[in-house]
Amino acid sequence: MQELLYKDLGLVDYKETWDFQEQLLVSNVTKKQEGRLDETKHHLLLLEHPLVYTLGKSGKEEHVLISPEEREEKNIQYYKINRGGDITFHGPGQLVGYPILDLEKFYTDIGRYLRNLEEVIIKVMATYGLKGDRSPGETGVWLDPEVKGKERKICAMGVRCSRWITMHGFAFNINTDLQYFDYIVPCGIQNKGVTSLQKELGHEVSMQEVKERFLTAFSEVFNVVIVEN
Repeated sequence: MQELLYKDLGLVDYKETWDFQEQLLVSNVTKKQEGRLDETKHHLLLLEHPLVYTLGKSGKEEHVLISPEEREEKNIQYYKINRGGDITFHGPGQLVGYPILDLEKFYTDIGRYLRNLEEVIIKVMATYGLKGDRSPGETGVWLDPEVKGKERKICAMGVRCSRWITMHGFAFNINTDLQYFDYIVPCGIQNKGVTSLQKELGHEVSMQEVKERFLTAFSEVFNVVIVEN
């Protein structure tokens, strides 16, 4: 089994973790360029962000429904970034995960990688008695995606890959304040809801407990040994 180096960063600024991911990615890409393929390392960062909207490279500005002045007033940061996908929100109470993996050591298939990330979240939700599901043609994890008017997204995903090294990842709503999704068209998807574990279960959920269940599911799906570093 391969080794995955895990770091819990707590509540941390968006730009700071974006730069950190870039460093880890560049380190792995450099090793590949130098022919040191066996020296690349797999990393997983788990964290929460202060209030921030991020717009993916295929995203549309008109999906941001809040003015720059209002964002400033509400203390919400905003970044245009280099992942796939459209606009999304990060904030306290949301579990954000950034796997920096060398997919050449797993499989060279981005679609399969995204399905596996979804599978991890689906497994975690199952431990809380919830049925997470996929929505055809839409990345992420949903509840009732096939029931018109009841579709609600609980986990958004967007990744970038360079020489089969991944970065960015997922945003899983745990105790998230969902009002901030009202100011955007989440992931560019109209007329569908957003939810959280707290909303579905009717009570606040321990973030530490979710992280532990996530690590267990991740190690099973990706067949890795997780080492805290």
